[in-house]
Amino acid sequence: MKKGDLAPKLKLSLPPPDELCLSKFLTNSGTFKDGDLLVNKNGVRIVSENEVETPALIQPSDNQLSLADFDAIKVIGKGNGGIVRLVQHKWTNQFFALKVIQVNIDESVLKLIGRELKINQSSKCPYVVVCYQSFYDNGVISIILEYMDGGSLADFLKKVNRIPEPYLAAICKQVLKGLWYLHHEKHIIHRDLKPSNLLINHAGEVKITDFGVSAILASTSSLANTFVGTSYYMSPERIKGGSYGYRSDIWGLGLIMLECATGQYPYTPPQPGGWDGFYELMDTVVNEPAPSAPSDLYSPEFCSFISACVQKNPRERLSANELLAHPFIKKFDNLDIDLGFYFTSAGPPLATLLDKI
Repeated sequence: MKKGDLAPKLKLSLPPPDELCLSKFLTNSGTFKDGDLLVNKNGVRIVSENEVETPALIQPSDNQLSLADFDAIKVIGKGNGGIVRLVQHKWTNQFFALKVIQVNIDESVLKLIGRELKINQSSKCPYVVVCYQSFYDNGVISIILEYMDGGSLADFLKKVNRIPEPYLAAICKQVLKGLWYLHHEKHIIHRDLKPSNLLINHAGEVKITDFGVSAILASTSSLANTFVGTSYYMSPERIKGGSYGYRSDIWGLGLIMLECATGQYPYTPPQPGGWDGFYELMDTVVNEPAPSAPSDLYSPEFCSFISACVQKNPRERLSANELLAHPFIKKFDNLDIDLGFYFTSAGPPLATLLDKI
């Protein structure tokens, strides 16, 4: 099998994801079930009503991936209830990311996982990280994902501190195309847009990952007891526990782009040590003026773009489709912007360093 032969065989055709009103349970056979979505050690299946009653009959197909087909290389990420490992396919030598999540913790986590599986495996967009296969076995969900060898935008920002406007426009255009797909094709609010959920690679591609992973934080009571990095990028309407829509993601995008430009989170904490807790952060986001790009340091187009994203009233924010036509996104179209060279100039991709591990 040639190296490029693997991907076409891994595509699954799943129905569009449902809303969060999921009914899940773990069967005695070690199967994770959500309606007609059934996940076990043999992978993901869409099954008929009769098959749901007999999950043991669901067997792997000839061209389906198995966890036994991979060699683990190293842990490359932690968070969201699990870890992410770099793995290598034994027969093709292709690299993948294997996300491993313990699901025997809380029912809300099960709902989050089911939602993520459905969205990921039914998504077909060049600006969204590909999910190839998912498994459930012994209380663990394992998800085989496309490997983005540049890490996250958060990782990259730590290396370069600030990103110049031409590169920022090229990055933002890809993120907007991914958001447009999620919002208008899949009718999904990401809910957790932040620098660590935007992945990059040596080819200059930027892709969105981890849809809905912070859905467990949606209620005010959960938010009050969970002060994590995710909260920093929440829109005013969401952080105070109100209703929110697609344009809540646009707020997060505006904060991300402003942080990438300036090298620091857009809001300044009331004291040098940072915010004392969630409610202090919420008070800042809800009651303080929206952040802006300094007009003496950045172009009028960039300042206007940020303003269009971080309007306190969500109805006044532009949509992903409208922002794709914004002058800032089009400002550098005549330049030959090589994001691949820019990303790798900060350090070689992880996969090229394996001989040094």
